[in-house]
Amino acid sequence: MIDETVKKAALSRLSKIEGQIRGIGKMVESEKYCIDIVNQITAAEKALNGVAKIIMKRHVESCVTHAIEKGQGQEKIDELINTVFKFTGR
Repeated sequence: MIDETVKKAALSRLSKIEGQIRGIGKMVESEKYCIDIVNQITAAEKALNGVAKIIMKRHVESCVTHAIEKGQGQEKIDELINTVFKFTGR
């Protein structure tokens, strides 16, 4: 479960990313230099990864920790490992 602090931070960042994506669309529409567009896409990807890291950290601190304390951690650990592999492209 995401607490209010993490929720606010994630939503704030996502709002900025949303604006960034709209800006990229305008760059494409106005036929800006290709490399500039690709650089903005790369920046947006990194920003999204930053949000994912914030949420993943909270998941480990709450959901995974809670499951381990209850003796039911293996499923959450496996889920986390699979997600990390997807996140890192492995």
